[in-house]
Amino acid sequence: MQEMSTVKKSIFCAICIALCYVLPMVFHAIGAGSVFLPMHIPVFICALVCGWQYGLLCGIAGPALSSVLTGMPPVAVLPGMMVELCVYGLAAGLVMKLVHTKHTYADLYISLIIGIVCGRVVAGAVNALIFARGTYSLAIWASSYLLTSWPGTVILLVFVPSIVFALMKAHIIPERYPSDEEEEEA
Repeated sequence: MQEMSTVKKSIFCAICIALCYVLPMVFHAIGAGSVFLPMHIPVFICALVCGWQYGLLCGIAGPALSSVLTGMPPVAVLPGMMVELCVYGLAAGLVMKLVHTKHTYADLYISLIIGIVCGRVVAGAVNALIFARGTYSLAIWASSYLLTSWPGTVILLVFVPSIVFALMKAHIIPERYPSDEEEEEA
C-alpha cells in the first residue's frame, strides 16, 4: 500500500477538524445532533485514512474548536466528549494499522467497530470516575451511548466505510489493497 505524505495527512486532518465544526451545526439545525453523532463521522474518517495520531488530534481539536466557536458541545460536556472522540480516533487508527485481512471493507469495519466500543467504554468510565463522579450510572451510560445514539451508530456503520472506500476508488487516498480493483472487475 502506498503511504500518504505527511502534508496530505495534515491537510486531510484539517478538513476533518473543520467538518467537526460544520456537520454538528447542520444536524443541530434540524434538532438531531445527539442522535446522529455528526462530529463522530469526520473523526473516524480521519483515523481510518490518516492513522491514529491524526485521528487522536482530530478527536481532541474537533470538539474543542466547535465548542469555542459555537458553544456545542457545551463546556460541561466537552471533556467527556473529547475523551470519547480521542479514543475513537486512537483505537480505530491503531486497529486499521494492525489489521490486514486482505479485504478493505473487513479492515474498515473491524477498525470502526473496535473504535466505537473502545471509545464508549472509556468515555463511560471517565465520566463515572472523573467528570460526573457520583452522578453517573450504568443506566445513564446505556441510555446515552446505546439507546439515544443508535441512529448515529447505524450512520457510522453505513457511511464511514463507504466514504473511505469511495475516497480510495477515486484515488484521493491510496488504496489499501490495490488488487481489490482487479478482483472486483473479474
